[in-house]
Amino acid sequence: MKKTQKTVAASKITISQLMMPQMANTHGNVHGGWIMKLVDEAGAIACMRHSQEKVVTVSIDQMSFQHPIRIGDLVILEAEVSYAGNTSMEAEVNVYAENVREGKRWHTNKAYLVYVALDKDGNPVKVPDLIAETDGQRERMNDAVTRQEFRLKMKRKSVNS
Repeated sequence: MKKTQKTVAASKITISQLMMPQMANTHGNVHGGWIMKLVDEAGAIACMRHSQEKVVTVSIDQMSFQHPIRIGDLVILEAEVSYAGNTSMEAEVNVYAENVREGKRWHTNKAYLVYVALDKDGNPVKVPDLIAETDGQRERMNDAVTRQEFRLKMKRKSVNS
């Protein structure tokens, strides 16, 4: 039987990948789409960890790149569930780039993504409640409720137009 509640920490994952030439444009900068793919994978894994179900991506909030990521940089993605609804979850994914030779690391972007948990037949399934253990997690969860309300409002607006 699955837990009915899980902590934010239980969903936390880290993925690291070295950026190679085939991932970049002619200027040596990694394609944004490549980073978006990694962000989606990291968010999905965090949500699968929380729900113990397969998940599908529903939406991704805007993604702004603050710094370029270059060939040879190590990209580190840290993801965790920041909100859990009935069948949906929001994941916060932070992306860092590291020049391993120089020992320098910097934050390149953050994204919030929404996933829905699916049962073995592909139907949405209830996810465990999320337990915030720190003030920062509680604040982020409150902010996530506002983000989710905005997403649902925009969805209704687009369906009705």
